[in-house]
Amino acid sequence: MRISFHTLGCKLNYSETSQLRDQYQKLGHDIVPFGNETDAVIINTCTVTENADTECRKIIRKVQQHSPNAFIGVTGCYAQLKPNEISAIPGVDAVIGTADKLRIDSIITDYSKRITPELHVDTLEEVDFSFSQSADEDSRTRAFLKIQDGCDYSCSFCTIPLARGKSRSIDFSLIPNRIHQLEEQGYREIILSGINLGDYGYDDKSFINVLEMIESLDTIARFRIGSIEPNLVNEHILSLLAKSTKIVPHLHMPLQSGSSEVLKRMKRRYNLSKYRHNVERCIELIPNACIGADVIVGFPGETDDNYEETFSFIESLPFSYLHVFTYSERQNTPAAEYPDSVPMRVRKLRNSRIRDLSDSKRKAFYHSQLHSIHTVIPESYDDSTGLWKGWTENYVRVQFPANQFLELKPYNVHLERFIDESATMYGSLIEKPVISKGFLQLSVI
Repeated sequence: MRISFHTLGCKLNYSETSQLRDQYQKLGHDIVPFGNETDAVIINTCTVTENADTECRKIIRKVQQHSPNAFIGVTGCYAQLKPNEISAIPGVDAVIGTADKLRIDSIITDYSKRITPELHVDTLEEVDFSFSQSADEDSRTRAFLKIQDGCDYSCSFCTIPLARGKSRSIDFSLIPNRIHQLEEQGYREIILSGINLGDYGYDDKSFINVLEMIESLDTIARFRIGSIEPNLVNEHILSLLAKSTKIVPHLHMPLQSGSSEVLKRMKRRYNLSKYRHNVERCIELIPNACIGADVIVGFPGETDDNYEETFSFIESLPFSYLHVFTYSERQNTPAAEYPDSVPMRVRKLRNSRIRDLSDSKRKAFYHSQLHSIHTVIPESYDDSTGLWKGWTENYVRVQFPANQFLELKPYNVHLERFIDESATMYGSLIEKPVISKGFLQLSVI
């Protein structure tokens, strides 16, 4: 059978789709690129924003155009939250919830079209942890390792606890073997991922124990923390990052708002003083650290003054980049019922201004790295330019000229100039080894 997959949403979704793809491939099915004629399609959905739901419906229509007789299965967060809505979409044959997402190959045995869609959506009260890992898009060097899933928090705008279930984690003892498997497959950067990664917990082990264990491993890969809630960042974690030779100097902490009033309405578990301390302490310990954040604009009741507080708070801190989201109402969340909705036109204007601030922050961070030497793992090669692309340990996008058949391992690269139109750095390989904290560097061979 020919089968294709399409993923919407977060990196964790991509990781789980990759796991599904491997399962079907091992069963002998042919994996075909999405958009090609196929016998079956599995769509892994997101529902963080209204656009994600709309995009899912567009994807279903697209499948019907190029493969009208194909079996269409929909899974993921949207499927978990709104199975009846999805099953009513013409062409859908099965809806599979979160608990059964990674068991689709055993649940569905007949891939013929249905008159009435099958529903496999259970409650998430006792759902187990399901392991997954994946490459970063088309990368042959960067992989995501899922060690945590679900969330016990109750942020007023978020549907993830409903869609993913309670916080749960991989068995601590299994992590080293998973890491070595990825290394054997050729991956040289491993991104630790989860819905609430810092909430990792298995028996008496916590997230700091995971980091300490990684630090003690005999491994050649470098490790990146995907995203961690600000209330779960502490001195122990920051000190370990500063001293580490394996975990890179990159900290991504969701901010969501720089207004204390808005944070309270969002039911976030930290205050701005705690957040500022984390950022400033990180830079104090690791001056070249990359610091990123998520920001939501247009939350119900966000006044002009609240928004300006957010803008000023971001402006005052050494962020390297921002992921900016326009608030959208989600059913079954408290915030959807909050009064004082912000007009969509205002939300979009606020989003645009914060994105401009993000661009200037990124550019300033990149310029601060000029004429320094960093470790870059080559990922992709462009035949038309003769340039490789990759990321430094502190998350600077770099392109550099080198042989097309360059071995995919860490290299020292001297950052020479900023390329404004592509928002990347241009660099050149150097032969002299450099010793530095927080990452592995190797000389050019």
